[in-house]
Amino acid sequence: MMIDDPVVLAEVEGAFDRYEAALEANDLKVLDDFFWRSERALRYGVGEALYGFDAIAGFRKVRPGGSPPRRILRRAITTFGPDFATANIEFQRLSGGPVGRQSQVWVRLDGAWRVVAGHISLQGASS
Repeated sequence: MMIDDPVVLAEVEGAFDRYEAALEANDLKVLDDFFWRSERALRYGVGEALYGFDAIAGFRKVRPGGSPPRRILRRAITTFGPDFATANIEFQRLSGGPVGRQSQVWVRLDGAWRVVAGHISLQGASS
């Protein structure tokens, strides 16, 4: 298995960048397109645990204003073979507060990169 094949890595980095742009713009259609449309998809947030695509999409629809604006402090994307990757970032909300962390598992499904699992947390936050 090749780790960080340059072509695959560039694909995932591009998908991640498009995801981040959609997050910043609160473009719900594009964000939904990036998530695996399955009851097996999951997203753990700072205050929520969402199981299945419908729960993830539903959460975004009712979240006023979308994700708080942020800047990425550090990014680590690793690919494993042609169809699997992890993307991890540390971020800082522009309004301040603790450093956040986001982890995503990306899989190539039906020819497109999809997030199958995601986790967001804030350092020092407890739920």
